[in-house]
Amino acid sequence: MPRFESPPNMQTINTNEIRKGMVIEYEGALQDVVDAQLFKPGKGAMFVRARLRNLRTGSLVDYKIVGAASIQRAFLDERDLQYLYREGDVFHLMDAKTFEQYAVDKPLLGDAVMYLKENMVMAGRFHDDTLLSVELPPSVVLKIVETPPSVRGDTVSGGTKPATLESGAVVQVPLFVEVGTLIRVDTRDNRYLERA
Repeated sequence: MPRFESPPNMQTINTNEIRKGMVIEYEGALQDVVDAQLFKPGKGAMFVRARLRNLRTGSLVDYKIVGAASIQRAFLDERDLQYLYREGDVFHLMDAKTFEQYAVDKPLLGDAVMYLKENMVMAGRFHDDTLLSVELPPSVVLKIVETPPSVRGDTVSGGTKPATLESGAVVQVPLFVEVGTLIRVDTRDNRYLERA
């Protein structure tokens, strides 16, 4: 009977194999390839212009990766994580399958903290059992807890007002939306989508 072997966490690739969406080890850190373009000049060595996002710090940097350098490609595990609660700037998440809990500092979550509410499920990206980043669903449903009251006759097309959501995020909503309304918000650009 053949034995199942899990894929390795790292694989050596050539510079010309770097593609958008890969995760590579470069400059001593795991980097998400946001964009990559291969150049083969008439004279000199081929190179790749790559925009990389450091998975630890979140910083974006443009690099020129020259020649036939060997690069380590990293393979990440993706797991469903459930948001449990917050203690100051530490957020507690739980693996939905193993029930293992993770205490995560606010910087690792980035803008995702604006949309978190208890029991929300998100995707966690892991490398060697270390949580590197989380990705929220494209949209979430949250309740409005504060917004200026609607005024009779406020029917101006395209008019908006600020609304504070139960998670603390502030989003621009149409004038007719009131406190207590559940709305769907796009987590990628903090935009009101519709009433839920």
